[in-house]
Amino acid sequence: MEIEVSSKLVEKTLYSLSTDAPAVPDRRGEERYVSLLRVGAMTIAGRRELCLIKNVSAGGMMIRPYSRLNVGTEVTIELKHGVTTTGIAQWAENGLVGVAFDSQVDMLALLSAPDGHTKARMPRIQVSSTASLRYKDFTFRAAVANISQGGVCINSPVDLELSADIVINIAGLRPNSGIVKWQDGELFGIGFNRIYSVDELMGFLKQHQQNQQQPRAIGRR
Repeated sequence: MEIEVSSKLVEKTLYSLSTDAPAVPDRRGEERYVSLLRVGAMTIAGRRELCLIKNVSAGGMMIRPYSRLNVGTEVTIELKHGVTTTGIAQWAENGLVGVAFDSQVDMLALLSAPDGHTKARMPRIQVSSTASLRYKDFTFRAAVANISQGGVCINSPVDLELSADIVINIAGLRPNSGIVKWQDGELFGIGFNRIYSVDELMGFLKQHQQNQQQPRAIGRR
């Protein structure tokens, strides 16, 4: 998730279980953000270059290349050591490029270390889930935008006070308490008081992925 440091937000690479390639992002004041994005390697026409990875999903990724990358260009990207995938640049705007992968990537495998074990520290991951929150004297529900071991970003219908205590319950995870760290419009960042273990969060993500892959029931006419 994003955390507040010196009145600015720290933006880290976002991972997603979605099968969609990234769309053109909404414009917002990037001067409010300090980027700590993951550096990736890509090959274009036999030439190896570096790029910054803003987000990556099973279907594609959004990158900030260091050189011009035209729409329609074929690229090979190394997502982690020894694991590469190919794709095509679908759009380019404001220094960002959206790449659609030729075939879907197993995101949970990508989050694992080369030996098959999960990494010691997992990044923030975009999910489509709902949380129940207890704030002051009332309880409400909010959409979860992304989650990490140390916190969660929610789209809240309630205006939360910064530094306020809050209890959050997400199906598949043990209830947790936390503190409101930052606000950006209707998005709020909550830092957990108890960090989830890698195994616990990975179990939640596996179940979340299975639920997404289940065919939707077709209603009878």
